[in-house]
Amino acid sequence: MTQPWLAFVESNTTGTGRNFCAAARKRGYEPVVLTRDPARYPYIALDGIETQLVDTSDPTAVVSACASLAERAGLAGVTSSSEYFIAVAATAAEKFGLPAADPRAVEQCRDKTRQRIVLANAGVGVLRFAEVTDAVSAARTATAIGLPVVVKPVSGSGSIGVKMCATAAEVEQWAGELLTTADVNGRRRILVEEYVDGAEFSVETFDLNAVAVVGKLLGPAPHFVEVGHDFPARVSVHDHERLTATTLKALTALGLGWGAAHTELRMSARGPVVIEVNPRLAGGMIPTMIQSAAGLDLVDAVIARSVGDDAPLHFTRKEHGSIRFMLGRHSGVVSSVSDLPLPTEVPGLVMARFNVSRGERIDLTHSFRDRLGYVISTGTSAREAEQAASHALSGMRVVYTTPEEPSTGPHLH
Repeated sequence: MTQPWLAFVESNTTGTGRNFCAAARKRGYEPVVLTRDPARYPYIALDGIETQLVDTSDPTAVVSACASLAERAGLAGVTSSSEYFIAVAATAAEKFGLPAADPRAVEQCRDKTRQRIVLANAGVGVLRFAEVTDAVSAARTATAIGLPVVVKPVSGSGSIGVKMCATAAEVEQWAGELLTTADVNGRRRILVEEYVDGAEFSVETFDLNAVAVVGKLLGPAPHFVEVGHDFPARVSVHDHERLTATTLKALTALGLGWGAAHTELRMSARGPVVIEVNPRLAGGMIPTMIQSAAGLDLVDAVIARSVGDDAPLHFTRKEHGSIRFMLGRHSGVVSSVSDLPLPTEVPGLVMARFNVSRGERIDLTHSFRDRLGYVISTGTSAREAEQAASHALSGMRVVYTTPEEPSTGPHLH
């Protein structure tokens, strides 16, 4: 092999993880995934991606593996498509003088308590919040903030463990459940934060450039599972400017003016408030939607930035894009899935995928893991793109039974 390595510390299990490796190859670099368990990523075997078994929770082990790669054929960059390993990848890149975000800024950002303190001190609109370490204190804090509140882990992504609680008793019960699990630093702590009404958005940035404002659709309360995205968001010019200005102010305060970031906000009665800043490219197939509608390949931009190449950030077309997800409603075992709708059958449909297959067990977690499938569409108007996505999704079916209650019959989605 003559191409230099581009090392990925772990990966997303779906979506962009595979795309990252493909983009690396397209730019002339050989991808290698540093991982504790290659079997977690089926695309590795399918695409012939090289792996190295590494304890990726240990920065020293990751640096050592990267040193070995550098000796073999040269190391062009170190990055990750997984939020949980962005900081480790940045630390390794820094050791070799390779392009990366400041690992200290990334670590600070991934701790939601530290992130909120920095933003509040910088005058960025944030939610009222408090970190707690026991369930009784969580209930007391919720009452002080004002019910309902949102109770969530201090670190994490994909809406895992995030729940709106309407009473102090609910807060105490949910906090107790979350506190049975330690965070990445071995501490038992959670956040209790103010709940605000208002439309939810994400602002996708690259360096300190606001690339896109995306509208977000959420599933039913009390959880916050994302069921769809629309680009560009249906928002006034004034609110678009407020959302992007708040985001850039937040990134500057956090020291994150490098590479991709995904910032989630709500447009509350008092203006934009930051839900959280994620020091990574958006998940949920948002980059694919943006590329389909606007021609901008953000995955390629991340790869380019991580090896020091120019990262093109211009739109080549001006269409609207939509994503819609199919959510499971019960746990069970998949007995069948329907044929997928084809782009030739649904005008505007870009792709349709199932995330589950026959015989697979579904365990609801009230997070992104509950998505059974998705569609991506484009159109010359927002309405056209949204209608195409809804129409395509309505033709997809997953049938699954609940082993614990076989008499209830199958569930159709």
